[in-house]
Amino acid sequence: MSAQHDQHFRAVENLIYEWARAIDEDRVEAIAALLLPDGRYTVQSRFNHDRGLPMAIIDARSAAQLRDRIKSMRVANIYEPHHYRHILSGVQIVGEADGVLQVRSNYLVVRTMSLDGDMAIFSTGQCHDEVLITPEGPRFKKRLFLYDSRIIETLLVIPL
Repeated sequence: MSAQHDQHFRAVENLIYEWARAIDEDRVEAIAALLLPDGRYTVQSRFNHDRGLPMAIIDARSAAQLRDRIKSMRVANIYEPHHYRHILSGVQIVGEADGVLQVRSNYLVVRTMSLDGDMAIFSTGQCHDEVLITPEGPRFKKRLFLYDSRIIETLLVIPL
């Protein structure tokens, strides 16, 4: 890691942790502010990504589109109440292009059902992020969650 990357590493790591913590603490609306206005949030299977197939289960192409999805989750969607707990590891700045940091990290999400307390590993995989350091701090230009399984076991309502 270059000295400049080392300088930004902690801020980038905290950005990744804040995204997870906001979801885990049911402050999901806060994640849209971590994305640049024209940022992109995508959840795609590793299988499709590795083959260049475009199908993704979530593909929000702006912070406003992500906010709309979250509002829909709160107001319109009907689903069994549950929450997530993220376990994150392996955060690395792996490169830089045009001032945008390329970042990789691993994630594991445990889903706990609110009614019966049943817990299960819901999703595991790797994030491929592009992060821009702004005067307000780092923000995601692109957040790509590549989940390891070919499927998500049930409806993905809450963002990963």
